Amino acid sequence: MVTLRHLCKTHARGQTMVSALQDVNLEIQYGEFCAFVGPSGCGKSTLLNLIAGLDMPTSGEIVLDGRSTTTLTSAEWTRIRRETIGIVFQAFHLVHGLTAEENIALPLMLRGDEGREVRKRVDELLERVGMAHRRLHRPAELSGGEQQRVAIARALAHRPRLLLADEPTGNLDSHHGADIMALIRDLATSGGQTVLLVTHSLQAAQAGDYTWTMRDGQLLSRTPRQAGAVAL
Repeated sequence: MVTLRHLCKTHARGQTMVSALQDVNLEIQYGEFCAFVGPSGCGKSTLLNLIAGLDMPTSGEIVLDGRSTTTLTSAEWTRIRRETIGIVFQAFHLVHGLTAEENIALPLMLRGDEGREVRKRVDELLERVGMAHRRLHRPAELSGGEQQRVAIARALAHRPRLLLADEPTGNLDSHHGADIMALIRDLATSGGQTVLLVTHSLQAAQAGDYTWTMRDGQLLSRTPRQAGAVAL
């Protein structure tokens, strides 16, 4: 599903070039749940942004669903995000003027879907994330955990094959964070999505099938999920 070949990313910081990613090579298969952990500034969020097409690599290649992204235009990346990729952010990024159900429907409307099928999909997701009773509430009327549930439903609305989660529990306490990670794993497993999670939390990373530890823009070690592990 995701192949990274000699991926590098550097940033200019004044007169100095800073390396965010260094020669990252990785193969992630369809349906796998892969977590990346490491300290702030290790490159894990940069990695996710590159895979999402929200930033461009300095060198190297990203292959998504068998297709090289090297020559993709901005419009083509937008289409891929609308059709293939779902993204869950730490800061939720819900549209404040829209209700929960309207936020979930947004990616479907943006790609031209309408009518009964949109309503059916939104109803299904509201039930799955336990937010049917809050469907008409706007983000300011929801708790952090409730907002993240809506954000997850929105990310999955268009049935993406790849789900990217960037510190999805970062703004939540440990109890709500555990609920969110259990929800992501349950929804992704039942829906067959490939999931890439970046987190500073070793406990949250336990939701993954395996965890890559990152430091200084490099992948250091791969650890399989412990049998019976539960994200806390």
